[in-house]
Amino acid sequence: MPPERTLRAASALIALIGIGVAAYITIADSGGGHPLCVAGGSGCQTVADSSYSHLFGVNVAVFGIVGYVLLLGAALTPGDLGRFAGLLIALVGFGFSAYLTYLELFTIDAICQWCVASATLMTLLLGINVVRAVGYTGSEIGADTAAVPSARA
Repeated sequence: MPPERTLRAASALIALIGIGVAAYITIADSGGGHPLCVAGGSGCQTVADSSYSHLFGVNVAVFGIVGYVLLLGAALTPGDLGRFAGLLIALVGFGFSAYLTYLELFTIDAICQWCVASATLMTLLLGINVVRAVGYTGSEIGADTAAVPSARA
């Protein structure tokens, strides 16, 4: 099991990258455009122009920014509070990303590379936060070994 410090650092780094990806999508949308597909094609434009790219009039990437910022905060928060907050937020983010990916594949019929990147980052964050929560819950802050259940007499 990797040290919790390593898990927290990895989570923080991935969350920062996620903030960048979601911010790019948001900025591209706010200018009336769409994110450019790095490998070419029109998938990003098709996804950005769909009715599913906004929720309550807000670009879904804004919700991504909020989620990634909260995950960054959880990575920087030691102890069980950070562990459970990270797990809960990553689980919600993963579920939302899975839903949006489903829409891309089966409803919109187009794939946005930036959305796939964000979904991949959220999947990594879920995995890291599961390991952090399962491996370190109940252990003291700063401990780098997994919690060992105490024997009860």
